[in-house]
Amino acid sequence: MQIFGVDIGGSGIKGAPVDLDRGELTEERYKVLTPRPATPDAVADGVKEVVGHFGWTGPVGITFPGVVTDGATIRTAANVDKAWIDTDARALLGARLGGLPVTVLNDADAAGVAEMQFGAGRDRRGTVLLLTFGTGIGSALFADGELVANTELGHLELNGHDAEKRASTKAKEDHELTWEQWAHRVQKYLAHVEMLFSPELFIIGGGVSRKADKFLPLIEGIKAEIVPAQLQNNAGIVGAAMRAAKSA
Repeated sequence: MQIFGVDIGGSGIKGAPVDLDRGELTEERYKVLTPRPATPDAVADGVKEVVGHFGWTGPVGITFPGVVTDGATIRTAANVDKAWIDTDARALLGARLGGLPVTVLNDADAAGVAEMQFGAGRDRRGTVLLLTFGTGIGSALFADGELVANTELGHLELNGHDAEKRASTKAKEDHELTWEQWAHRVQKYLAHVEMLFSPELFIIGGGVSRKADKFLPLIEGIKAEIVPAQLQNNAGIVGAAMRAAKSA
């Protein structure tokens, strides 16, 4: 079974058809840059371009970098335009896609459900926490395989700032941090999250998961197991497609 998944991020909008039996993309993903400003209409145009690139005409799962309630309404918009807040994303994006059935969910939650089904969290019980490092820090919390939606732990306070302002991949680039310097910040963030939630497993996702060997060995003092996401930066696309199939 194939369903289309789209992952809206702070820097890019990417998507592809997904084989839901294997949790893999069936074609090379297509990506456009997230517009600036990332208003609802501008982002919807980007989603339309990604879906239209494949000529897709079935259900579409779409992630959003913020809190999504009832599979439709946007409640926060940290790394996109604030005009998204209170927008019915399902209605907006469905209309832009010509009436295709659309499902919307938080981006890290999408990555999390994909990793729990097909990746590093497969068959893992207890408390598992996926963290995506990119423009911000997304989080997906699981208790015995059940998702606790919209946790948004990237906005926990760390040294007087949102954690994602200190420890995201964007923060590494903005402050020109070495891998060692950035790993120290990530370590402090993981220690704070571990104190609050006591997970058995941290799954580290986002684009930086491709370079896990450069920073994960530098992180010390964390009791939980720490592993890179197996689906890497495709996890959001796969999870979005999974949710769309479930809704359909």
